[in-house]
Amino acid sequence: MKKLVALLLALTVLAMASMAMAEGKVMLYSSMQEAQLQAIEQAFEAKYPDVDMEYYYAGGGKLVTKMTTEAQDNGQIASDLVWLGDPSDYEAFKANGWLQPYVSPETDHIAKEYMDPDGYYTAGRLVTMGVAWNIGLVDEADAPQTWNDFLDPKWQGQIIMTDPSQASTTKYWMAAMMQNPKYGEDYFKALKANGVELESGTTATHNRVADASYEVGICLDYVSANLIAEGSPMAFHYTTEDVITMTSPIAMIKGCANEDNAKLLMDFILSKEGQEVLVANNLVSVRDDVEMQVDTSAIAAINMEVDYNDLGANLQTYLDNFNKIFDK
Repeated sequence: MKKLVALLLALTVLAMASMAMAEGKVMLYSSMQEAQLQAIEQAFEAKYPDVDMEYYYAGGGKLVTKMTTEAQDNGQIASDLVWLGDPSDYEAFKANGWLQPYVSPETDHIAKEYMDPDGYYTAGRLVTMGVAWNIGLVDEADAPQTWNDFLDPKWQGQIIMTDPSQASTTKYWMAAMMQNPKYGEDYFKALKANGVELESGTTATHNRVADASYEVGICLDYVSANLIAEGSPMAFHYTTEDVITMTSPIAMIKGCANEDNAKLLMDFILSKEGQEVLVANNLVSVRDDVEMQVDTSAIAAINMEVDYNDLGANLQTYLDNFNKIFDK
């Protein structure tokens, strides 16, 4: 017993010493909503007061463009970590040589399916696309229940979604729908014929439902939850079939300037403490020891099967086909 107590004390001292030594800064590129990024920043800096967490927030498409430009012009991406919504982006990042492997000790409570087998990235949250509607215009019983319900003529000109070229989460949803023979290009041709409108940003899409500009939207669970919590007159539910969930990975940039602090931040985000911060801010945790109101097992049971290798190889082709359909 004395040996066990001594070991625990030693580990505690080492942990405290590590926290005390942490200093400097760490930069994160992320497409996550700014309110959640601020919550992570506040909690992280409370734990590591001598480390300044900085972040650059933008849509997934803009961030990929920024990373590409920095890599081409400077030979180095000016961030320590990247956290986007579309997991298929990370295969391209790996192929480009932009990432360096890091397996956090916090992954013991994270399913292996949420981790890159080569250790280059780990899911930091679960993000699911579904249906949002303005409660002043649409009753819940009438809201779309499936993706095909958006093709009903009663929604003509009343559907909003984010442009996939501007948001990594919508891009992933679009590509998953494109590769599925049940939907494919014909689905998007029908969606366009039913008057769906494209918005340039994820937040703007949800706001257009909240302000009654559109009756329904193809939207994200957590962004909808944020607006609902703020009192916006909208509601959200998942589709009753072919649910599309994204693992939203976080990864370390190869050659980053603040590697030690990048590990600290990644560990914190993946820790129970960090994931509880996300859950408190309407996100879904990837850990198996964090309590949530969302039943992830029920969602998983009706998830659409997605071929990740196909997405990695053909994502740009799917986007090009989508743009052609929408005359972009």
